[in-house]
Amino acid sequence: MKTKKKKKNDINDEVIKAFRKANREIEMERNGGRWIAVNRPHQNKKKYDRKRDRKIDSDSLFNFLYN
Repeated sequence: MKTKKKKKNDINDEVIKAFRKANREIEMERNGGRWIAVNRPHQNKKKYDRKRDRKIDSDSLFNFLYN
């Protein structure tokens, strides 16, 4: 059988993995042992949102023009 070749980046990969693990542990300690979402999938409806509030309702505009 052929012998497996070692990757050149084995040391770099191990360093990166260790760094990520340390960052996760630091984040867990900072947040009291729980994960906190960084990018939220939903928007808070009570929070002011200029873009959402300025949307024009096309149905009411159509009814306004033809009544």
